[in-house]
Amino acid sequence: MGVLDGRVAIVTGASRGIGAEIARRFAAEGAAVAVAARTTQPGQSQFPGTIGETVEQIRAAGGTAAAIPANLSAAEDRVRLVEEATRQLGPPDILVSNAAVTYFSRVEDFAQRRYALMFEVQVQAPFHLATLVLPAMRRSGAGWILNISSGAARHPSIPPGPMAGRGGTVYGMCKAALERFSTGLAAELYPDNIAVNALSPNRVVPTAGTVFHHLTTWDDPAAEPPAVMAEAALMLCHRDPRSLTGRVAYSQDLLAELGVTVPGLA
Repeated sequence: MGVLDGRVAIVTGASRGIGAEIARRFAAEGAAVAVAARTTQPGQSQFPGTIGETVEQIRAAGGTAAAIPANLSAAEDRVRLVEEATRQLGPPDILVSNAAVTYFSRVEDFAQRRYALMFEVQVQAPFHLATLVLPAMRRSGAGWILNISSGAARHPSIPPGPMAGRGGTVYGMCKAALERFSTGLAAELYPDNIAVNALSPNRVVPTAGTVFHHLTTWDDPAAEPPAVMAEAALMLCHRDPRSLTGRVAYSQDLLAELGVTVPGLA
């Protein structure tokens, strides 16, 4: 028996990286997982991984999952994602908004279309998806919404450190907005027994995206394994919604607080 037996979870950005790890972990605990992302075929993205591959991995391990293609920058795709997840698996109990499109550039050089796309995927999409899953969560009497954030949401120090020139201002803006949305929605939904939290890694997690942007390397001994974020996400998506909500949590700190050990974490 898993702690998510009978639950239905939607995980966005689940074709690779942290999202795929969360989808596999939730499925291992008994959840039926809607695996959502844009990449449906190998070669469609510059990065490896597809939603079909994540679903195959879940099913091979004895879990239940459905691959649902979704471009999170399009409102109609967000609506279709929730409708399809409900049709194929049942009403969602859990929403994990992990999908991201990220560019790094100094403010003065930032293209408007890239700025708009980042906010659409990283801020508007989690906002919209939350509104779409709320009716089902209210009907069932409980729910869990988790938004994946980053330490980039923190304000930079002044004088700035050596990373200040990397052009992460817009990325930090998106994550700061996402965290404020999470805590505000948690307060609004507290009477409804629906938890809302934001979760960041304590250290950079090696993924295709972070390696591509030269934030870490695959063999970086100081990096955080994806399993740490997946375990922390699990903690935030099954416990009593009124006792663990409104958090801007960091993975290793949260697990230490809860007394949870994750294999592979030094």
